[in-house]
Amino acid sequence: MRTKPPCVSPLDPVSTVLSHMMKEEIGAVIVAEDNRPIGIITEKDMLIRVFHAGRDLISTRASEIMSEPLVTLDSQGSIKDGLDLIREHDIKRLVVTDGEYLVGLTTERRLLEIVHEQYIIQNSNRMNRVLSDNGIKINVGYVSTFPPRQCGIATYTYDIVDAISRLYATGQSGIIAINDKGGFYDYSSLVKFQIDREDTDSYRRAAENVNNSEIDIVNLQFEFGLFGGVWGDNIITFLEELEKPVVTTLHTLLQEPGSETKKVMDYILDRSNFVTVMAKVGIKILENKYDTLPDSVRYIPHGCPNVPLLGCETIKNVIGLNRRTVLSTFGLLSRGKGIEYAIQSLPSIIEKDPSVLYLIIGQTHPEVRKHEGESYRLYLMDLIDKLGVNENVRFVNRFVEKSELIRFLQATDIYIIPYPNREQISSGTLLYALSTGKAIISTPFLHAEEVMAQGAIKGCKFKDPDSISDSVIELLTDRSSHEEFQSRAYQYSRDMIWPNVAMKHVNLLYEALDL
Repeated sequence: MRTKPPCVSPLDPVSTVLSHMMKEEIGAVIVAEDNRPIGIITEKDMLIRVFHAGRDLISTRASEIMSEPLVTLDSQGSIKDGLDLIREHDIKRLVVTDGEYLVGLTTERRLLEIVHEQYIIQNSNRMNRVLSDNGIKINVGYVSTFPPRQCGIATYTYDIVDAISRLYATGQSGIIAINDKGGFYDYSSLVKFQIDREDTDSYRRAAENVNNSEIDIVNLQFEFGLFGGVWGDNIITFLEELEKPVVTTLHTLLQEPGSETKKVMDYILDRSNFVTVMAKVGIKILENKYDTLPDSVRYIPHGCPNVPLLGCETIKNVIGLNRRTVLSTFGLLSRGKGIEYAIQSLPSIIEKDPSVLYLIIGQTHPEVRKHEGESYRLYLMDLIDKLGVNENVRFVNRFVEKSELIRFLQATDIYIIPYPNREQISSGTLLYALSTGKAIISTPFLHAEEVMAQGAIKGCKFKDPDSISDSVIELLTDRSSHEEFQSRAYQYSRDMIWPNVAMKHVNLLYEALDL
């Protein structure tokens, strides 16, 4: 806990509360009488009860805006007691008391950090050795696309490398970056080698460089379209020459593979010490369709940012979307995203709520743009014209940075995932929407099915605009159901924040090296 947390009296003006928050860069101030806590004022209280309500900072007293009754934790209580109270009351902070007197303040994040530390120390001898002063720290090479290349897997790789580096559990990371044909990127110093997607010799040279480097193990991020050749079989050249252990992350897993796709996948599975899947159903698919032993497969979720759960109205005001009911979908545009079905659902939704605004966030996928330009986006725009919903759709036609993306999601009332096919086994967009506590409507693709089974998202049918509109209208008209889906989504994502996912990957990398 933080001892001697900032306090004000119930009669202090709100300006004093604000001064504490600004000066000490904190998000909450305790209201106390004679060192007996009676309430708490958070940034959210200030936004909603003071600024949004237009109240005066001098004449308004702390007692008028504080949250009460106060939830407290006895100083002799356990971390589990604290986390149970936080979950039960849906709060972020706990006032710690000794009897009736104030002794400190703790937060959900602080408690989770302690639990995380205890997990490392008590439940992972491997991590304990790694984090000790004299521990062995392995060097990992990641074969993947990487920023500034604009690609979903590049973003994923950046996030997982960054999260692992924050654990201080590995040595220097090195990226073996995959370039598209003719592509040239101003990479950071993390990129040690580059592979030309269509040049098999560059795969061979990269493997030789890795063999002669201090890299101890390779993490391959695999998706068929990432690598050149027939169904990405150029990666086999790299793996044939590589002399280091491999752990492969599968971003794609076909349930009915053709002969060429199965050949590529079989080689990767055979060459990898372990493979990871981002949905539990992937373990069964690998066992049933690819004769893979379950012992060599691990489920590790995609990972998502750890962001606060905020009401969307506050963020709408910030980004100029107030008085709109916001629906959204994000990701690099391509025909496989099913955006047209969401657009076709809008007339029925608008009839019920004319204020609806559907945000389509993201530029056309660079690889798609090379081959067909903006034909898909133009098709969507023609469809919007035909349906007469121009005032209710807005394209955010650019590659959106993470902080801006999170703001868009936080301003969203309902997030829509209209994928037209069941095969997709991982979805970063789904995890990001869950992490911001959105009510989500999705078709039952493989990854989404698992989340639906936990009651965290609402389903709709494939390629069925009426099913999408029915689900949206149901959530818009049933406030309690809408709020329940938001709460379940946020709680579901808590185990999947990047620090937790990074720790699972680190454990597996060390296990692959028998350390």
